[in-house]
Amino acid sequence: MECTLCPVACGADRSVRAGACGVKGLTVAKYYLHPFEEPPISFRNGSGTVFFGGCSLRCVFCQNYELSRAKRGKEVTPKELADIFLRLEEMGADNINLVTPDHVSDLIAEALAIRRPAVPVVYNSGGYCKTDALGRIAPYIDIWLPDCKFYSPDLSERYTGRRDYFAYASRAIEFMARTPVRFEGGKMLSGILVRHLVMPGGTSDSLKILDFLASLPVRVPLSLMRQYTPMGMSDLPELARPITAREYRRVRDYALALGFDPLYTQEKESAGKAFIPAWDL
Repeated sequence: MECTLCPVACGADRSVRAGACGVKGLTVAKYYLHPFEEPPISFRNGSGTVFFGGCSLRCVFCQNYELSRAKRGKEVTPKELADIFLRLEEMGADNINLVTPDHVSDLIAEALAIRRPAVPVVYNSGGYCKTDALGRIAPYIDIWLPDCKFYSPDLSERYTGRRDYFAYASRAIEFMARTPVRFEGGKMLSGILVRHLVMPGGTSDSLKILDFLASLPVRVPLSLMRQYTPMGMSDLPELARPITAREYRRVRDYALALGFDPLYTQEKESAGKAFIPAWDL
């Protein structure tokens, strides 16, 4: 069967060979209780996070490049993935957090059909996804946690090779925003929480992203990330430094002026390789 799950639509028969995402089936590099997500996601015990190998976006600045380039991970079946969900629940996970799921969403849906977790399920996506694929997995998803990385086609092409990033991400976020946002006692139970990573020299693009999010018919919670860390993967000179306090402050202040509530922000200490997990499955 030709794979068209993601916008790349590479057409690979992934029962035989890897697609543009770099994997054939389900590859898991790590699962654990992750304490460093946004407060309503990690909450008290931690988010039961499952990191999938491969990615169809492959940003040149990716912090998890060993995963996105499919260099790490163990192949699992949907049944084995369902067992991982159960183990995470038994560990006390406040939710099941699916990281970079778009290119394997069909197989994840199989696992969720085998065993639906009793805690919320989080779809933690880079934003570059197709609404028809989202629609097929949506019955199993409680919380959408997408990135909205770039507004400019020139920037997204320079950093991801995908000129159509915002065209797909904007439609995906509009789809996800239909799920009502619900919190209980500080814990997120359903809805959407959008992430945006402030990039070096990219604040003007960030402001356009915020304008788009503010224009949605529903108010969306926003996580404004300061964690950009140069990983040495790119020869692009502008990516060789962290963002400055002034850059982050400009975007944060604009988000406050637009009235985002809740708005989650990060301290400068959030940048650095210390927060990148060890891929030790």
